[in-house]
Amino acid sequence: MLAGELEHKDSMGNGSIMRPGDVQRMTAGTGVSHSEYNHSKTDPVRFLQIWIQPDRQGLEPGYEQIRFEDDDKRNHLRTIASPNGRDGSVTVHQDVSLYASVLEAGKHVEHELAGDRHAWVQVIRGKLDLNGVALEAGDGAAISEGETLAFDAIDEAEFLLFDLA
Repeated sequence: MLAGELEHKDSMGNGSIMRPGDVQRMTAGTGVSHSEYNHSKTDPVRFLQIWIQPDRQGLEPGYEQIRFEDDDKRNHLRTIASPNGRDGSVTVHQDVSLYASVLEAGKHVEHELAGDRHAWVQVIRGKLDLNGVALEAGDGAAISEGETLAFDAIDEAEFLLFDLA
């Protein structure tokens, strides 16, 4: 969730109002119906919906929601999704680790990408430099060779890093 409030209801009996900082994982698996809509009649909602193909079919439907405050992500890479729920992240059924960061202007973080891995970077807000390439809100970047990913915030920047098999 990036802005506003998104209401979620599903046939498993889950219901919640998502707010900025919330990360929700829903596994449709063998079947679930759900709805999501703007909880407010006046304020806009802004969110990223990311679909990750599971590593196998026939999974039981599942739901998980965790809040990650900006301070949880400030000036480092915070794991927000992983195959084993490590570090308090949501659990995804795939060989992917998803990190989020809010970098203050002038700050730097790095991520070592193994040679057999790929990465996707999605800039949510602000401006940053990724290995010498300037990126700003809305930009994405794909990296397919193992290397050190160096992130330098030009302005305060929020971004996601997908480390993919």
